Amino acid sequence: MPTETLLLLLIGAMLLDAVLGEPDWLWKRVTHPVVLAGRAIGWFDQRMNRPEDSSSERRRAGIAAICLLVLGAGLLGTIIQNLPFGGLLSLLGAAILLAQRSLVDHVTAVANALDISLPRGREAVAQIVGRDPETLDEAGVARAAIESAAENFSDGVVAPAFWFAVAGLPGIMIYKLVNTADSMIGHRTPRHEAFGWAAARLDDLLNLIPARLTALLFLVVAMAPDKLKTVYRDAPRHRSPNAGWPEAALATALGLALAGPRRYAGQVVDDPWMNPAGRKLANSGDIRRATGFVWRAFIAGIGLALVLLVLL
Repeated sequence: MPTETLLLLLIGAMLLDAVLGEPDWLWKRVTHPVVLAGRAIGWFDQRMNRPEDSSSERRRAGIAAICLLVLGAGLLGTIIQNLPFGGLLSLLGAAILLAQRSLVDHVTAVANALDISLPRGREAVAQIVGRDPETLDEAGVARAAIESAAENFSDGVVAPAFWFAVAGLPGIMIYKLVNTADSMIGHRTPRHEAFGWAAARLDDLLNLIPARLTALLFLVVAMAPDKLKTVYRDAPRHRSPNAGWPEAALATALGLALAGPRRYAGQVVDDPWMNPAGRKLANSGDIRRATGFVWRAFIAGIGLALVLLVLL
């Protein structure tokens, strides 16, 4: 499809996602494409990731698995895009694979729960982050929700939109497949460190530009271009090559310190702070301010697509 058509479809998909989000009535009756992707990844994991194999054999198997999965996602996306009414199907597919409304709803739920009690806030934040919730105080719950908002806006909104604009439905389907694979098998555990290596590295590569674009969007809507130096200083210190960029940008926009030492599965991860001079005592109001920035950055993203459309 021409770039102009892809940008028009992307704008429509972003607006549709913002209005409808993830309707429960639909996904209770129909299996979500990401769930189907997860089942395919799990199938390969069960059959190709054999514990008796050596580390190098498991890494080669993981490379083969992700190549086959990417090829399948790209082929399926190409077929759908070239069907009759392929433009409409691509718009609907992109809207389904974007996660703006869902992201904001889940993060806002943490703020609402935290207003009721700390235990309720811990329960809500456990739905969106992987750290140990029972060790978090009010500020820890709030910071975890805000960090999730920053990272998932990059992974769940900006990156899928970027790859749809670049390569249409095959692009966004490949991205979501790889991102799902990274979340399932891209961990440094005895089972997945070798087998999931290719999925994790490919996910890093596909998020390289979107993560930095997300940081720029946050700084633009915060009208804080002077904070760019802080983001450039802090983001590379993050243990993830990409997550530090949106987290550092949102931290500076909010005047908060994010990341820092955290506990996962009983172990403390001694990560550096993003914007260490910022306030660490976050609260539910800060979560809502963060979702406000996410919405404004989303609107700025639509504006960017419109500008590109006019220029092309």
